[in-house]
Amino acid sequence: MPQLSFHSPLGALTLSEEEGQIVSLDEGWGRDQSETPLLLKVRDMMQDYFDGEPVDFQSIPLMLDGTAYQKRVWAALRAIPHGQTRTYGNLAKTVGGSPQSIGQAVARNPLLILIPCHRVLPSHGRGHGDYSGFEGAESKTFLLGLEQEASSS
Repeated sequence: MPQLSFHSPLGALTLSEEEGQIVSLDEGWGRDQSETPLLLKVRDMMQDYFDGEPVDFQSIPLMLDGTAYQKRVWAALRAIPHGQTRTYGNLAKTVGGSPQSIGQAVARNPLLILIPCHRVLPSHGRGHGDYSGFEGAESKTFLLGLEQEASSS
């Protein structure tokens, strides 16, 4: 499986590709490195993103392993524009289910940032909520701040 690693403000990240689709974005440096056109494209898009440029990741082909419901939630996450957020309740109204079921699907997101689960906030308005990736809520706050800066530029 081709992999390509790169440095980011969140630490080393490794993209993996299978059958012309991105299958994972993992923390750490991958053992094997391959420069495929897709991996290079996605790496460059991610570097632009971390440089504060608004990037739309929807064009990236993803291979997702999940239930039909999880895939609907992940598709709804991908549709949230850069610099905007939604609540778990908003997504439940759009996708169906409850805010809790949305939260469970969001927590199983296999491709952080590319499927922007950091854009989902609790409706109670106290902070940004939990985040299962990187350094947790601190990373979520960083990503949201990065997008707010890019949107206001």
